[in-house]
Amino acid sequence: MTSVIGQAPVAPPDAPAARRARRRVGDRPLLLIALSALVAVAVLLPLVFLLLQARSSGVDDVGRLMWRPLTAQLLWNTVRLSVVVTLLCAVIGTGAAWLIERTDLPGRRIWAVLVVIPMAIPDFVVSFGWASLSTWVHGFRGAVLVMTLAVYPLVYLPVAASLRNADPAQEEVSRSLGAGRARTFWRITLGQARVAILGGCLLVVLALLAEYGAFEILGYQTFTTEIFTEFSVSFNVPAASALSLVLVALGMVVLAAESMGRVRGRVSRVDRGAQRATGRHRLGWWALPALLVMAALVALALGMPIGSAIYWWVSSANAPFTGVSIVDATLHTAAYSASAAAVTTMAALPVGILAVRHDGRVRRLIERSTYLVMAMPGLVIALALSYFSENYAGGLWYQTAPMLVAAYAVLFFPLALVGVRASVAQAPVGLEDIARSLGQSRLAVLRRVTIPLVGPGLAAAFCLVFLSAVTELTATLILVPTGVQTLATQFWNYQQNLAYGQAAPFALAMIAIAAVPSYLLGRFFDRLPARRATSR
Repeated sequence: MTSVIGQAPVAPPDAPAARRARRRVGDRPLLLIALSALVAVAVLLPLVFLLLQARSSGVDDVGRLMWRPLTAQLLWNTVRLSVVVTLLCAVIGTGAAWLIERTDLPGRRIWAVLVVIPMAIPDFVVSFGWASLSTWVHGFRGAVLVMTLAVYPLVYLPVAASLRNADPAQEEVSRSLGAGRARTFWRITLGQARVAILGGCLLVVLALLAEYGAFEILGYQTFTTEIFTEFSVSFNVPAASALSLVLVALGMVVLAAESMGRVRGRVSRVDRGAQRATGRHRLGWWALPALLVMAALVALALGMPIGSAIYWWVSSANAPFTGVSIVDATLHTAAYSASAAAVTTMAALPVGILAVRHDGRVRRLIERSTYLVMAMPGLVIALALSYFSENYAGGLWYQTAPMLVAAYAVLFFPLALVGVRASVAQAPVGLEDIARSLGQSRLAVLRRVTIPLVGPGLAAAFCLVFLSAVTELTATLILVPTGVQTLATQFWNYQQNLAYGQAAPFALAMIAIAAVPSYLLGRFFDRLPARRATSR
């Protein structure tokens, strides 16, 4: 995940700058390491829960559950969907980024906003919008269509930042050596964006592994839907835990593959001086087809779910509205999400500083281990926190707002770490060194120098977590306080009862709340100097 946001496929800064930017291995800030390790342990509690469940069930029983024919079918469903959706997202996200960043496409700034906003629409709302209007959108083909339209911005954002900061000299050299436009694009342009593409694809795969609501609506069976069924319907905790471990193993494989691809994908800048702006390609008569393609993409990804919700709302406008007030649900959703975003951002700060400012195996272990939670469904996080509360804390905070906020913090910690890490990588370490040379303590430097410098990254991390928490479903269904409903849970209740007209206002409210942080994130990544946020 660290390579996803704002990571350009260019070389790290030259050797002296790189040495200054990263502390010596021997210069270990013990307090920073301790805080980061404590955060990592808290984030990994769900994995500990799964291992405890597997141990109590016995290795033989867990092995038998994992090797069931059902597990093979779930693996096939998950892998084929991940491969197809990831490839489609790579093509769509990269193509849209190239058109907006590297051509004279009319209205580029408007398109740059419109292609990001679909990230604000929950995946289960997108599936609701399509499935409620057509029975064709069902099963595998429905899952491919819905998830591609829902998550392609995860590829677009890092690739757009990468193309914006790519080295134009390499394309110029390629063309001067006789390579055509197509060959230069394939070997040089895409080569420079390779790391960003891989990072975006990583996010796509992790999102697919943990998705529940969209697949439940579309009737497509994956590990997550079966885990939810085993836990909530069959109450078969060993089986659900075994399936969750398979999901974690898949996440580890994906993370390892992305890490290797990131290392091999580095290229060097020909120009070591000031970065020159890359020229834009003239589309000529291709401008109209390009506009039609962009319009179709926005209409399918943004217009269809919003239009469907408006249609159901208007068509049942005369029906009596019952249940939780949409205002109360909105206020609770905003309060829980904002609290979780603040807690998660603060927790990610020490880990982000340790990952960027210090070298060594300890910081790599702490940082990379926290990404495993992205492969776990929200249900597993919720049950893990409930388990530790019941067994080690006397039921403290069970089904209360603090536990729901804690679940959000664990679930979306990697997203906060992405924003914080990218911003810390941009902050000039020389200012911190000057403050230390003037006799300031580490805490004083953190408070007076580091935090002001990484302020934009903290804001981006806050927006990422807030956006994700607003649209989270599975953990919220388990941990929402008694007598309280959020926008996601109330929408889900109405949708499950086929009360589409009642569900539509809650869907539109979620989209409206999430649209603001989505826009701010787009602006943050639009200004992010990707070549300096490159993971070293």
